[in-house]
Amino acid sequence: MPVTITGFQARAVAAPIKHPPRPASGVIDSAALILIDLQTNEGITGHTYLFAFSQSMLKPTVECFNAVCELIMGDEASPLETDSKLRKHFTLYDTHGILGQVLAGIDMALWDIQAKRQGVPLAVALGGKPSQIRAYNSCGLWANETANTLPELAHELINDGDYTGVKMRIGRADFNLDLAAVRAVKKAIGDGISLMVDFNQSLSVNEALKRCRVLDQEGLYWIEDPIRHDDYEGCAKIRATIDTPIQIGENLLNSLEMKKAIDAEAGDFYMPDVQRIGGVTGWLRAASLAQANALDLSCHLFPEISCHLLSVSPTRHWLEYVDWFAGVVQEPIQIVDGLAITPDRPGIGISWDEKAVNKYLVS
Repeated sequence: MPVTITGFQARAVAAPIKHPPRPASGVIDSAALILIDLQTNEGITGHTYLFAFSQSMLKPTVECFNAVCELIMGDEASPLETDSKLRKHFTLYDTHGILGQVLAGIDMALWDIQAKRQGVPLAVALGGKPSQIRAYNSCGLWANETANTLPELAHELINDGDYTGVKMRIGRADFNLDLAAVRAVKKAIGDGISLMVDFNQSLSVNEALKRCRVLDQEGLYWIEDPIRHDDYEGCAKIRATIDTPIQIGENLLNSLEMKKAIDAEAGDFYMPDVQRIGGVTGWLRAASLAQANALDLSCHLFPEISCHLLSVSPTRHWLEYVDWFAGVVQEPIQIVDGLAITPDRPGIGISWDEKAVNKYLVS
């Protein structure tokens, strides 16, 4: 008897964040999450979560999830078949934005079910094994901090898990403040720690060229998203001009967009986001593209599932660690000696801390 989808639940929560993100788009005071439970006739429930960025997006995301799940009630809990069915159904829709995130969330939950049915971690269900993935701490060093306060925070982030890499956000109106911040952190952490910087798409091409030429002398590991994520030609121009590697990819919406970026030679490194790239199914396609083109592949956010995905990605590079989601799960991902330890529990390894969920629930 096939395992079928018999029920679903989506709960909105606003979990606290120790160091609230301050990207170019504005402050994110709490982690606006949708906790997904997909139930089956065998009693196995698939767990995952979506990150809505803003609390204003929680309600429409939950409503969209509920509406899409109605289309698959009674269906076999097969991630590949379900993904194909839903994307065919929504051919005439724009599957970006909320709808695309919901489709990815359903895909992740179905893969969680598949692995749990086999009694193995997701990495094993995908043909690999749970690995220890090199991680960098991405929990702080925001552009609102100054050159005076950043060094101490950088040490705090590094010491939290003996990290060998840390990321800071730049893109201040006055580039001299950016430069002072970079130099202060680089001096504080030394050459043994990799320093990545992220502009969060805040610059024009000309301004990015001006700033990146100067940053080329600062010993950075990579420069991330200096301009609009979909300006592949502009990214390629910057990449061809400077020596520091360019990291892009967190906003790629599918493997076709990734191929366009690769064909344009837009980036040295790529970091798909499992929620945007199409869930586990979309990630596997992206990982194949990265392998075929000998491109280093990191992840964006979602460390709990990304550690499994990087475990089966031949060109895996870095895991981006953030603790924004740890407050609602029973066993947060562990970082030991700078390495993310992929859980050996069945499935993704997520189970909800119901006490915390009830505390942070958004009606």
